Amino acid sequence: MKESLTEATGCQGRCVKAAKTPKVSGAKLKQNMGDQPVRVLVCGDVEGRLSSLFSRVQAIQKKTGQFDLLLCVGEFFGVTPEAEAEWQQYKTGAKKAPIQTYILGAASQETVKNFPNSDGSELAENITYLGRRGVFAGASGLQLAYISGREALQEPAPAHCFTSKDLSALVTSLTSSSKFRGVDILLTSQWPRGVWQYGNNPEVNTKSCGSSSIASLADKLKPRYHFAALEGAHYERLPYRNHAVLQENAQHVSRFIALATVNNPAKKKYLYAFNIVPMKNMDPTELVKQPQDVTESPYRRSAKDKTETQKPPFSTTEEEEPVHQFFFDLSRNQGGAPRGRGGKRPSDGRGRDGHFQGQPKQPRRHPPPTGPCWFCLASPQVEKHLVVSIGTHCYLALAKGALTPRHVLILPIGHYQSVVELGSDVVEEMEKYKLALRDFYKSKEERCILFERNYRSQHLQLQVVPVPLNRCTTEDIKEAFMVQAQEQNMELMEIPQHTDLKQIAPPGTPYFYVELDSGEKLYYRIQKNFPLQFGREVLASEAVLNIPTRADWKECKQSREEEDDSCKQLRDDFQPYDFAWED
Repeated sequence: MKESLTEATGCQGRCVKAAKTPKVSGAKLKQNMGDQPVRVLVCGDVEGRLSSLFSRVQAIQKKTGQFDLLLCVGEFFGVTPEAEAEWQQYKTGAKKAPIQTYILGAASQETVKNFPNSDGSELAENITYLGRRGVFAGASGLQLAYISGREALQEPAPAHCFTSKDLSALVTSLTSSSKFRGVDILLTSQWPRGVWQYGNNPEVNTKSCGSSSIASLADKLKPRYHFAALEGAHYERLPYRNHAVLQENAQHVSRFIALATVNNPAKKKYLYAFNIVPMKNMDPTELVKQPQDVTESPYRRSAKDKTETQKPPFSTTEEEEPVHQFFFDLSRNQGGAPRGRGGKRPSDGRGRDGHFQGQPKQPRRHPPPTGPCWFCLASPQVEKHLVVSIGTHCYLALAKGALTPRHVLILPIGHYQSVVELGSDVVEEMEKYKLALRDFYKSKEERCILFERNYRSQHLQLQVVPVPLNRCTTEDIKEAFMVQAQEQNMELMEIPQHTDLKQIAPPGTPYFYVELDSGEKLYYRIQKNFPLQFGREVLASEAVLNIPTRADWKECKQSREEEDDSCKQLRDDFQPYDFAWED
């Protein structure tokens, strides 16, 4: 754009050349220098309905005043004879777009023919193709990043697809600057995969919608606004933050907006109008203000998350009271007890796969209790007949008074009160047990639900309860926890999938924590009078397992012989999945 939009580094010739940009847009953007907002319209899939779109834009401008530019995401061109004839009118100059319009490239093989090459260019008066990928920096200070098409699923990539190289070049061109804080606007045709996590739900099939690469791009570029299309749906996600609370300085929030197709029969929203003051012109305090409805990022991992292997395991504990062991019993003598069918842990410290699991430093890894403990593996109180598997740092046990025959607990061998007190070696092995149990339950057509209660308990217990897939959905289970919490005046909050629990609950904090099979996590900071069997009651409820009479573990007790038989059966069934089993 003459003096208004200039090429940014890293575009590799794919940005629109300045001389090809109409003068009107440059004049308007120059007026927006300083803290004046840029007025922007964004449109979803046009699919060749140009006259309908521009008639609507004219009506809006007549009512509210001129906008500075129109951005189109998704499929701009149509494939019908009518759409092609209509485009020819604009291409020949018989008709003219009433606003400077910027479009993304083809999102299907059928529309590739409308783009002369992968470089940006003016296709008709006031209609400019941005290019395969690139960055624009306006004279106003507005910074806009874009990637055209869909993610390539094969090599060589079709003309309407982008590759990982395109994304890397785009990210590098921006993030290589030490002053990079994010971009004002990100345009993609595809949705970012999982953008709905921790937010409001869209009316799309979330199993097949979106691109993980676009999610990663949005994570790295931190756009204040991210627009996409292609799904025929309108979806405005709750704003999400771009920083880890208590770990990083506050940053601006991001808003994701997906737009529907022009003139869609369901009258879903396809045009979005907003004013934006460029980030570089804003007061930093104003920029990082957090709205009340802000959520965690749906796909962001902090640098800390990416480099450490000890994300605290998903906690889940049930009902252990200080001195009475009523939830479950575990057992084994420290010197070598039953594992599966009696195998011992390899003496050289190697696991089943032959890899070293770490040299045991007993005093550090297995701290002793300050008094009698029902769950420390070396304790004489432990009932060894309920032990299913023993690893280097953790062990698995059948729950006493189990909700279902495969209801188990993961416990540290040493004495730890909660997940947030664990060292990285213990955390790592707990994660291995959780993965093994998920695979085990999956073979039985069950989903894996975990919870921990760090309240009126002295030894960490991760309750692991399988729920048959045909009983209910993950959303049903989540709702059951939420509803029951509300009924008891407790506010369960969602926390990001990759957030370290230690940043939310420092050691000594009483809490209740749930992890669903989807990876979603629920957390409640316990105040007082927390119902000890809350987790069990929710899972036993009609909405989930529908076994309300088993909500109290004391009503589910078995004889010693029955426990022996149940545990032996569970050991045999679990053995193929037990990484601690000795070949």
